[in-house]
Parts: sequence; structure tokens; C-alpha cells
Amino acid sequence: MGENACDDVFGWAAREAGRVLFCVKDGGAWRPVTAEQFAARVTSVAAGLIAGGIGPGDRIGLMAAPSLDWLVCDFAIWAAGAVTVPVYETSSVEQIGWELSDSGAVAVFAGNAEFAGAIGRAQPAKVETVWQLDAGGLDALARTGQGVAAEELARRRGAVTSATLATIVYTSGTTGRPKGCMITHGNLTETVRAVISVPGVQDRVLTGDASSLFFLPLSHILARLVALCLLHAGKRAAYLADPGDLPAELPAFQPTILLVVPRVLEKIVTAARQRAEAEGHERLFAAAEATAIAYSRAGRRPGIRLRLRHAAYGRLVYARLRRALGGRLAWVVSGGAPLTEDLGHFLRGAGMTVLEGWGLTETTGPATINPPRFQRIGSVGRPLPGCAARIAADGEVELQGPLVFQGYWQDPQATSEAFDGRWLRTGDLGRVDDDGFVYITGRKKELIITAGGKNLVPSVLEDRARENWMIAECVVIGDRRPYIAALVTLDGEAFARWKQRQGKPAGATVGELSEDPDLRAVVQTAVDRANTAVSRAESIKRFRILPSRFEIGAELTPTQKVRRDYVLTRYAADTEALYT
Repeated sequence: MGENACDDVFGWAAREAGRVLFCVKDGGAWRPVTAEQFAARVTSVAAGLIAGGIGPGDRIGLMAAPSLDWLVCDFAIWAAGAVTVPVYETSSVEQIGWELSDSGAVAVFAGNAEFAGAIGRAQPAKVETVWQLDAGGLDALARTGQGVAAEELARRRGAVTSATLATIVYTSGTTGRPKGCMITHGNLTETVRAVISVPGVQDRVLTGDASSLFFLPLSHILARLVALCLLHAGKRAAYLADPGDLPAELPAFQPTILLVVPRVLEKIVTAARQRAEAEGHERLFAAAEATAIAYSRAGRRPGIRLRLRHAAYGRLVYARLRRALGGRLAWVVSGGAPLTEDLGHFLRGAGMTVLEGWGLTETTGPATINPPRFQRIGSVGRPLPGCAARIAADGEVELQGPLVFQGYWQDPQATSEAFDGRWLRTGDLGRVDDDGFVYITGRKKELIITAGGKNLVPSVLEDRARENWMIAECVVIGDRRPYIAALVTLDGEAFARWKQRQGKPAGATVGELSEDPDLRAVVQTAVDRANTAVSRAESIKRFRILPSRFEIGAELTPTQKVRRDYVLTRYAADTEALYT
């Protein structure tokens, strides 16, 4: 990878034009796309942008579901010397208006008519043009650019250096209004180099016929960075616009690498557990799960009995789970939120190693990674090469390195507050062990201080409660309150099965059964397990079952993090009821 994030696109086309870099779904089958074909498409769209008056440094919005066209737009914007402003497809009209207006975007790529309509209603201040991808927008741009000389495009690309602004990525806004993170081409290329140079990544993960099937939003910096790593290594990537297609497409595409957020992993394992229960194999799955965890924890020295049990369950349980995930999946890249330790051990024991990482939008995605060769499950790994981590006096993790962003767009005060000298204040609490592994214990801004002066990091309780098969989300509350309480939502499928088993009316809603003693007993079991992780003074004393699940774009960010401020505002009456 050279000075800018486009170099790999044109580098592969020049060195190995026929190399298959992508696959697209065409007529029910996955069709290969070569380096030459992809570079030609990027070139034609970039030429269209130049012909349309897009100048160096202009901001261009990009709001679409994951697809190869998304990447074409991103690289074309960069090749024209412009700046990409990705917008989540789940964003509200207000969020769309804020991000496009704040960034000063002059044009937008919209995935479909729905997105184009939302952009129109948002009335962003400077947007003059909207290209609709599913209505031939890229083809129209390519025709417009036919008169642009190759020399002009080469000049634009050549003017893009490591210091050039590549993208403005807005934070997810879990605790306030989103801020635009300024990320340069150097931030992107240096982070890719750092990830690739982690021991085991190139020779174990990105080796042979490695491939990945993306379904998380490419607007998220982690997904975008992983896509750049795949491209740099010359490995195949494919994209799903609808995450609901994942179960059917995993066996068809058979990826070796899957990028997920922890909640997706939890759902995958829960679904496997529920299938086993439905077939009368509940005890078998529980034993296999416990064996996988024990096998992983044993490292390189499992006893003979444990090895025999693991081999037996490998045929009965683990192989079936791997087949459901495509049959070739060996590496799971997890980020965006903490992964529970037991889940990490279970997946590794079942034959799928989790490469858990941690970072922020402000760190161009991953700042640490649990390396393939030196796993320490429970931690988020070591800082990437060239990056350093330290713990401030108040327990906050601070980072330094070439992957750290350039500051917040048009917000010097917020930028100043984000740094302690050259060290980025991450807002996460944690520790670093003697071997350099980083452990994240919670969010500094989410720290709860009860009326009695007790400090609590809510994620300790929330993560443990969500391990229960019935719990979808758990939001712990208690700041300046006399005791700790929780707002709980239920998994829809699990709730339906529970009603059937308990003989409850099939049409009864969560709201109608929220005070049902049997249902509350199930939730209490989850709360009791969570409480084992803390002292009595920090335990959840009361809980309230909310009538509906949290939705992405409302209570949840696109990466399924809880927007705590939003939840506490929307469910203020439920919160007050827990203390009256």
C-alpha cells in the first residue's frame, strides 16, 4: 500500500489484472470480479465526478447498504481527490441532515429511492446532486466522464498524499450528537500495514484462498478497514445488502473470515442452542459447549479425557455449527463491543478462532488485536505495531500512534479535549497487563455513581445478563439513585418458544406478560447470574421488562450499541417506576 488508499486498486490491476478480488451475486450465483474490471469501474466513476465539477477536497456523501458499488463510490471519490462522508442507512432524517450539512457535502451517492427521499427531506445545506445507485447513477456518471483525459485523472490521484483528508466518519452518538472524525489517507494506509504485520495475520488468516463475506455497514470504520486489508492482501470479498440473507449465503460463498459484532455471535450460538433444544438434544449441546470452553482454556495442554470428549463432540456438535457458517470459517473478527470470555472460548474450542480487537472511529478502527498466534481471550489484545497504550491516573485507556485521527471536523474545542498532549483519551476504562495485553472494563462516561457513593461500570452486569437465552438487551441504571436497577428487553423468538412451553396464550405480548411471575422468574435468573460478578452493594435490586425490543436507529446504533441517553429519555417513566 502506497501513499493513498487507492493505490492497491490500481496496483493489483497493473500487476495481476486477472486476480479475482471480489464476487457479486448475479442470477443466483456468485460471479467473480477481477482487479482489472474493478479498477476500470472506479476510474470511469472518478472521471464522471471530475466532469461533474467535483474538486479536490469536496465532501461527497455515501448512503447505501453494503455492496461492491459502495466500494466503487468510495474509491472513485478518493481517486478524484475528494472526501467520503459515509452515512448509515439506518440514520434518521435528522441525523442525515446534520452529517451532510455539518460536513458541507456537495453531492451524495444514495443506494435507492428510499435513501434518496430521506436525503431530500433532510435538506442538507449544500447538496446539489444525488446519484441513485439502483437507478443507473454510476453508469450515468461513467458516461459523463468519457471526455475526461486519463492524464487529468492521474494528476488528481497523484496529488493525494498520506496527509490528504480521505473521509469524515461521524461517531455513533451513543452519548450525544455525532462528531465528524477526520481520517487521512495516511491513517488508513498505516492502519492496514499495522494489521497485516501482526504476527499470524498474513501467514495464517490472509493466506491461500482466504475470503470474507461482509454484511455489516461499510459506513462503520472497522468494516471499511477490514475491507481494505482484504484488498491489500489480494483476497476475495463479497457484500450482502440484507443481513437476513446471511444464513443462506454462508454455505453458498463459504468464507474463511467473518467480521461481526459480538451480538451477532451471541445470536448465532443462541440459535444453535435452540435448535438442539427443539430436537431434544439440550443436554448434548450444553455438554459440548462446556467441553469446548474447557478445551480452549486448557491451551496446548488438554488432558487425554478432555481431548477424547472434544473429539466426540467435534463430530456431533461443532462440525454442524461450522457447516451452518459455511463449512470453511476459521477466523471470526469481532469488534465494536466487548466479547464475553466464555463465548470466545466456546467458538475457539469449536474450531473458529475469534480475533477480537478494540478501537474507536478516532483510531481508524482497530487499535489492538488479539493476535492469531498469541491469544489471550478476555483481553482485547495488544496494541497494533507502531501504536502504544497507557492507563491514565483515573483508569482511562489512552492511545498514541499513526492510526490516531486528525481531530473533529470544525470542532477545535472537542479536538483539544480529546487529547492529553499526543495521547488520545479513548473514554474507555481498562488496564494493561505485564505482557502488553489490554483489558477494557467499561466506558468512563457510563460510570454509575449511586447516591451512596458506590461506583459501578454497568457493562459488567449488562454483558453477564445478556448471556441468558431470553435477554436481548439489559440497561443498568442507578446514577445518583439509592440502588442499582435495570431495564430489560426480551428476544422475540425466545419469548415465543417460552410461551409455547409454558402454555401461555400464543398472542400474548411482552407488555401483557411483563408482570407474569413465570416470566419474571426467567429474567430473575439472568439477573442473579449477573449479580454474581459484583458485590451486594453493586447488585441489581429491581428490574423492569420493557414491552418491545430496541431498534437500530433508535435505541441502538448501527453496530448494535445501546444509545444510553436515548433509552433513559424515552423510558424515563419506566425508570422512575423502579424507584417508587
